[in-house]
Amino acid sequence: MDAAQLAFVFPGQGSQAIGMGKALAQTFPAAQAVFEQADQILGFPLSQLAWEGPETELNDTINTQPALLVHSAAALAVLKELHPNLQPSFTAGHSMGEISALIAAEALSFESALRLARRRGELMKQAGEHSPGGMAAVLGAEISLLEHICAQASVPGEVVQVANDNCPGQVVISGAKQALERAIELATQAGIRKIRPLAVSIAAHSPLMERAQASFNEAVAQAGIADPRIPLVGNVTALPLTTATEIRADLQAQLTSRVRWTESVQEMIARGVTTFIEIGSGTVLAGLIKRIDAGVKTFSIGTPEDFEKLVE
Repeated sequence: MDAAQLAFVFPGQGSQAIGMGKALAQTFPAAQAVFEQADQILGFPLSQLAWEGPETELNDTINTQPALLVHSAAALAVLKELHPNLQPSFTAGHSMGEISALIAAEALSFESALRLARRRGELMKQAGEHSPGGMAAVLGAEISLLEHICAQASVPGEVVQVANDNCPGQVVISGAKQALERAIELATQAGIRKIRPLAVSIAAHSPLMERAQASFNEAVAQAGIADPRIPLVGNVTALPLTTATEIRADLQAQLTSRVRWTESVQEMIARGVTTFIEIGSGTVLAGLIKRIDAGVKTFSIGTPEDFEKLVE
């Protein structure tokens, strides 16, 4: 496959599931080695939590973020072993998946990426405990209308904003509980019928994460990010990032800013990408990408069966 037509993409929170990566590790020693290394780095059996639960602990953002990264890194290791000549022209990740993408871009070591994902989870959890908020998925609405609704629902000290532009017709809003409730009421009044509050206690990608910003900025600065060998399309800019400075700025801004996934995918397609390989847990990104452009090819690889389909 022509590298100019290929992108590797990495999932974020919401893609986790009990058992994630277990069959992969049982089948491929390269994947097993990644999970074992992660357990050693973190000092506790993350692999056991990912494979056996309990679900409540896996869904705790402090564990979810590193677990997703490890599964993605394990699948990436298998992909490199089986298909060493398969090289993408771009990498990208959805929200915390951007840290996983840094491994594929060869801008960050696995150990540093894992520590950064764990720290991000810790800081977001702490911010959520200090400033509880919420998030809601809104289906079938124009993003411009939701931006207007969020502006109407926000008051000083109680802000709600668009957090994820996932694909046309699927947007997530995030913010203070009262502002979120006002936004949901205004959206309902505007005729939007499909609004689904998410089972989270943190308001990711909103000003409620500002409490974590300084500490996260420090963690990003100390992570040892290098210039990427493969350009990474940033969540905040929705543009290819080619220097460590650009990547650090995007990662840091992402904590309180919108994930511009629709624009990120469109940017890669505009630059010639025709095939996207989602690496890690689930098939969420493949579904979003197909809704952005039904003409591209997508593959999701996180299980041994997925690798068999990729060969076919």
